Amino acid sequence: MPTVQAEYIWKLLEAVNDPEIPVVSLVEMGIVRDVVVSSSGQVAVKITPTFSGCPALHVMKTDIVDRLHAHGVESVEVQIVYSPPWTTDWISEGAKEKLRTFGIAPAPQHDGNFEVILLDAATCPYCGSSRTTLRNSFGSTLCRMIYYCNECQEPFEQFKPL
Repeated sequence: MPTVQAEYIWKLLEAVNDPEIPVVSLVEMGIVRDVVVSSSGQVAVKITPTFSGCPALHVMKTDIVDRLHAHGVESVEVQIVYSPPWTTDWISEGAKEKLRTFGIAPAPQHDGNFEVILLDAATCPYCGSSRTTLRNSFGSTLCRMIYYCNECQEPFEQFKPL
C-alpha cells in the first residue's frame, strides 16, 4: 500500500466516536491532537485525554487502531500526550451543539480565565434557561458536573470548564 497522507488519517478519525459520548468524535472533542505519517508509512496518532486517569483511554486507543486497520493502515501507534493538558476550549463548535442536543451542556469558552466561569450559572441544554443549580461537582465522569434546571425541572450534566 502506498504511504498514506495525514489528511486521509484525519478524515478516518472523524468517525471514531468518544466512547462515553457517542454523538461526538474524538476529533471534535479535541482529544486527537496530531497525526504524523513517517516516510515508511508508520502512523502516529497523538491524543490528549480529558483527564490523565480517563477510564476510556484504552477504548479510545483500541477504537483508533481498529478504525485505521479496517481502512488498510497497517502500522499505527497511538501516543498519549499530557502537555498541554486537554481543555474544554478544544471542543469544536459543532460538537458543542451535538452535546446540547444529547443533553449535556458544554462548558463556556474561557480561554484560561476560570474565575468568572466557575461562578456563572450553567445553561440548560433542554430549555436554554440559566436558572440552574449545581447539584454535584462530579457527574457520570470526572469531567462533568450535575445541574438541575429550575425552569424545566430537568437534571443535566455540564462539562467542567477545564
